[in-house]
Amino acid sequence: MAEKGSLGPLPELSAITAKVRRCHVVVDGVVQGVGFRPFVCRLARSLGLGGSVRNEPSGVLIDVQGDSKTVAQFLDQLRDDAPPAAQPRRIAISETTPRCESASFSIEASVRERPATLFPAPDLAVCGDCLGELRDPQDRRYAHPFLNCTACGPRFTIIRSLPYDRERTSMASFAMCVACRAEYGDTNDRRFHAEPTACPACGPRLSVLDGEGEQLSVTNPLQAVAAAVVAGKIVAIKGLGGYHLACDATNPLSVAELRRRKGREAKPLALMVKDVGMARQICRVSRAEAVLLESPARPIVLLEKHPSARAFDIAEEVAPRLRHLGLMLPYTALHHLLLDAVARPMVMTSGNATDEPIASEDDDARERLRGIADMFLVHDRPIESRCDDSIARVARGAPVVLRRARGYVPLAVPLAHEAPAPILACGGELKSVFALVRGGDAFLSQHLGDLGDERAYRAWTEAVAHFTRLLEISPTVVAHDLHPGYRSTAYAHSLAGLSRIPIQHHHAHIASCLADNGLDTRVIGVAWDGNGLGLDGRIWGGEFLVADLAGFERVGHFEEVPLPGGDAAIREPWRMAAVFLQAVYGDAMASLDLAFVRRLDRAAWRILNQAIASGLNAPLTSSAGRLFDAVASLVGLRDRVGFEAQGPMELEALAEIDADRTYPVGLEEANGELVVRTRDVIRGVVEDLLADEEPGRIATRFHVTLAELIAAVCLRIRDKTQLGVVALSGGVFQNVRLVEAAVARLDDAGFEVLTHHRVPPNDGGLALGQAAVAACLTAHQKSA
Repeated sequence: MAEKGSLGPLPELSAITAKVRRCHVVVDGVVQGVGFRPFVCRLARSLGLGGSVRNEPSGVLIDVQGDSKTVAQFLDQLRDDAPPAAQPRRIAISETTPRCESASFSIEASVRERPATLFPAPDLAVCGDCLGELRDPQDRRYAHPFLNCTACGPRFTIIRSLPYDRERTSMASFAMCVACRAEYGDTNDRRFHAEPTACPACGPRLSVLDGEGEQLSVTNPLQAVAAAVVAGKIVAIKGLGGYHLACDATNPLSVAELRRRKGREAKPLALMVKDVGMARQICRVSRAEAVLLESPARPIVLLEKHPSARAFDIAEEVAPRLRHLGLMLPYTALHHLLLDAVARPMVMTSGNATDEPIASEDDDARERLRGIADMFLVHDRPIESRCDDSIARVARGAPVVLRRARGYVPLAVPLAHEAPAPILACGGELKSVFALVRGGDAFLSQHLGDLGDERAYRAWTEAVAHFTRLLEISPTVVAHDLHPGYRSTAYAHSLAGLSRIPIQHHHAHIASCLADNGLDTRVIGVAWDGNGLGLDGRIWGGEFLVADLAGFERVGHFEEVPLPGGDAAIREPWRMAAVFLQAVYGDAMASLDLAFVRRLDRAAWRILNQAIASGLNAPLTSSAGRLFDAVASLVGLRDRVGFEAQGPMELEALAEIDADRTYPVGLEEANGELVVRTRDVIRGVVEDLLADEEPGRIATRFHVTLAELIAAVCLRIRDKTQLGVVALSGGVFQNVRLVEAAVARLDDAGFEVLTHHRVPPNDGGLALGQAAVAACLTAHQKSA
């Protein structure tokens, strides 16, 4: 969303001699449902201007009448004083002589004659004004868990169609009481046209169910649930975009039981804390991290644990063997009331079993969460779109979104090229996100999980249908990954009559980074991840590209090694450790005095080695992610993983900022491409292990080695291409230790460095990259 002042100077009005003129102002890029029209109405009335404002297919149309000086003042304040969540992106002004003068200013009904270009709003955290009412015993909304206004509350998760009016949301069945109706119609009230507005007399209501889904008779549902949490119970809570599973984060038994029931052995669990003060009692919180925690999006923010507990002793089971915790602040009135009552940090994790999408429909939630939750806290407002919590962290003082969902979706990301036809970009297989392109805007879906799970795939297809209806976009072009085994690719091929644009995985990563930064320029792209199908049919993942949106050239990569057992090697990193040891030491690896070798299942490795020799289910890969896996296994962190990137995350947790030395890494040239000798890194790690170096020191040297490697390869590429901009993308660059070390060295070498901020560097950003490439290619085709 545009920041204040980002529009630049507004168009000048021509000299106006008549006292009253009619000025048409079309404001595009306005997010629906965050108080823009009421703001316009109040502003115009405060200046004594006549006219009206309404939603139109082209945006928000303001018909303002008044003398030239006052109209000019209106336009200045329109740009500078709009609500923070309602900043417009484009303004076009035209003047006509009015047929009749209008002394008053009003909000008119929305026009629905053509397809809409309005932007749906994301869900916004409850604002300070509403919190004041929530805690004021004299206010009629005191302790009302569903209060909101035009500045806050549910939006995307309750919208059925646009324009955003109450009858097109899941609030349609709740008739406003007389008092709420009066506020809704009062232009001076901050609930003027606040579509989800309600109060205890007319709004949604809470109820409590037992673990079998049967209703319980309780006087105060929130107090009953809070007491259950304090007593060590696990509670399912219906929120904005789905159900959470909650328990006391300071109770190791409760957390361990939640993990057992949910089938989530080790993946970290998110926490909800009352405020930044409580967060600082658990984690180190910088100023930038505090701002991110308190932002309207209210994402889960990854924060470094305090080395010693302060007021709260968080159970180790919340995030075992990791340096960071994921903390978020309450973002609904219900959350605030619950945290007030519990008075301690709570685990607040997605309401699902492992790998399934978050539960959002009431009957489905009761069925799927039976046996996990001891109690349900539910309400009677339907959820129209399931939407998980977003995840972010701060790197180099700026936010980086790692999972883009609640609070950010469905805000559009502007593209460098305007697409001449509507586009669907299908994304990848893991961390699936799709995008719809309308003109110069890409609308990204919420995070929808891994498409290998049937429920997740069904949720993904349902979300595609909902987005196309909501945005009234009928794609004629579909962009997709090259991998034929991805379900998103199969979906793209199933769409009859659409033009298909296949896009290489790592090109999409670099294009995503370019689009995230609003650019289309030729760059050195460093694309490091777990895997992506290359143009040669092999599994790429440690890539150096020269790329822009129109195309790319592979100019460097990690040396290729076998991936024994295919995807099984991802789940069992010991296989990659053995592969690298075999590549470095040959059969002599068996005599190495290493803990890894002593615990190696020799029989299993002998069978795998035979399969590698015969080329059976052992494709070659240049993956950077698999190198991280190998090192994590060698230093004793993880031979088998319970979730994606578990080993690399634990390796990052061990690493410090500065290394006393690095490992030597050779560079070779083959077929015009630079090849990184990753076996040299493994040799250095093994030598340190044989010298009984601590794992933390090895992890630090490993990270800094890779950072220096990035700079060294980029310098070699710059010598050949004269390119001075580097883009870092791919799941490996979620690693803040690596990013900060690499950027520091690239800065020192005089490069401009592009990293991700608005969309994830992982596969959750692929759809934006695909959308940007497809928009560029179709725009070029049209102009050719």
